[in-house]
Amino acid sequence: MPRIRFGLALAAALWAAPALALDTPEGIVVNATDKGEVLANAQRMTLYTFVEDPQNQSVCIGGCADNWPPLIAPADALPVGEFSLVEREEGRRQWAFRGKPLYAWAQDKNPGDTTGDGMGGKWNLAKP
Repeated sequence: MPRIRFGLALAAALWAAPALALDTPEGIVVNATDKGEVLANAQRMTLYTFVEDPQNQSVCIGGCADNWPPLIAPADALPVGEFSLVEREEGRRQWAFRGKPLYAWAQDKNPGDTTGDGMGGKWNLAKP
């Protein structure tokens, strides 16, 4: 019985512990998906990067941004760890990870969905 109790206690401790020690800004979390751990917004919706974005710049505007909503930062946001801010064409600031702007995918319906991964050969999961 002690062995089972220890095993359950260990499992509970591992479940409660953060899976990754990553310094994230408020509103960005690490979420488990069927494709591994990914960055997600506060609603736990998966975040993506766009291969056509130059480093520290977003070129996903207009209809692109309708389908791939940018992760807009609060006006008072400051860079945190590997997270930086890029200024969008319309003047708002967007979160970026390792210099790549972050986006959600409008077709993901539930937390943990990853349906945008590889879309058009241009969209990738934002992995920590």
